[in-house]
Amino acid sequence: MTRTTSWLFGTALAAAFATAAPPAGAAEEGIYVPLLTYRTGNFAGSGIPIANGMRDYLEMLNQRDGGIGGVKIIIDECETGYDTKKGVECYESTKGKNPVVHNPYSTGLTLQLIPRAAVDKIPVLSMAYGLSAAADGRVFPWIFNPPVTYWDGASTFVRFVAAQEGGVDKLKGKTIGLIHLDAPFGREPIPVMEDLAKRYGFNLKLYPVPAQSMQDQASVWLAIRRDRVDWIYNQGWGAMNPTAVKEAVRTGFPMNKLVGVWWAGGDDDARAGGADAKGYRSLSFHGAGTEYPAMQDILKHVYDRNLASGDRAKVGENLHARGVYNSVLIAEAIRTAQAITGKKVVNGDDVRRGFEALNISEARWKDLGFEGFAAPVAISCDDHSGHNNLFVAEWDGTRFTRGSDYLEPMKDLVRPMLEKAAADYAEKNSGWPKRAEACDGRS
Repeated sequence: MTRTTSWLFGTALAAAFATAAPPAGAAEEGIYVPLLTYRTGNFAGSGIPIANGMRDYLEMLNQRDGGIGGVKIIIDECETGYDTKKGVECYESTKGKNPVVHNPYSTGLTLQLIPRAAVDKIPVLSMAYGLSAAADGRVFPWIFNPPVTYWDGASTFVRFVAAQEGGVDKLKGKTIGLIHLDAPFGREPIPVMEDLAKRYGFNLKLYPVPAQSMQDQASVWLAIRRDRVDWIYNQGWGAMNPTAVKEAVRTGFPMNKLVGVWWAGGDDDARAGGADAKGYRSLSFHGAGTEYPAMQDILKHVYDRNLASGDRAKVGENLHARGVYNSVLIAEAIRTAQAITGKKVVNGDDVRRGFEALNISEARWKDLGFEGFAAPVAISCDDHSGHNNLFVAEWDGTRFTRGSDYLEPMKDLVRPMLEKAAADYAEKNSGWPKRAEACDGRS
């Protein structure tokens, strides 16, 4: 952890523990789910389909089922512009309405909310983003980052590269580059990549891209060509991703050796490279398309009733499906909380318990209308991520398709690193509370 990041965490921690949460009361009878979204700014290209997917699934449940367990979901978007300060303002403006969960959709914002969650009794779902170390539920009982962490992603990428090259012994002497947004999100995979480089003998090259240069990466890709990089892992977001694909095409980088993190797998990211982008890859943990019964229900109950804020043609595209996946986790945690507590209108503490007992099996995915959509997801009190399986999605020129079987993250490597990082976080943030929350789920 850098000194600057430590100071930011400490400042947020002090602010969070300085005052107790105000009395909470829902504005109306229902289950209040605020969505911190960004439909404006440089990251809107990625933020809009995510926001639409999250809203669409929850609205579909309201229209088709009357909500969850017979209780309406109160959906409330707050525009952050992917700005941490605005995001904190959104959080503060919604926390008095008895939210059952918060979705920051920004690693920078997640870092600010981590100290507040336990004080305000509101779980934070940073679905496959945020602080990787928050997977340790013993230290972070209010933060959840299923189905995988960024450290899982980096290890899975290296495992995939090794398989393509003929084994881990073939990695020795290879040059692997990490092009990343120069922000907390972008820097998350670096510790794991550095460890794996030492372990397997490959040369790691880092290519940071400042936010103001996301659409001007010419010099970065010239450096990649100069360094004779064999494989690139793209930890990008927003306008950075389509630019990276275009620059890879322009400089002649082999498209099948450019692999993005799951957030670099938007359809518009790949489309930016035109016909030459065929073969571009990204990690993923769910399917795409509208053939799933639940996606058909979204079209029927939301789009056919003019209740959507998005484009019907974009339903089921990769990032829209990512938003839907996010809301499935929310809905299932709420449903589990209702079963645990016997209450219909649950609160944040109840839903925290629901997350810790979350278990979406293959059979449950089928029941939800998503057969074959995603691998099972299981969270426990100790493990708030699950380190679940990923696959490599491949752009066929029109859409993302399955480009590999499911791949397991290197959990035996990643988990001890996460636990050490979580312990370091608690030690460096004076007054960090020891877990006192009871465990209703698996430990």
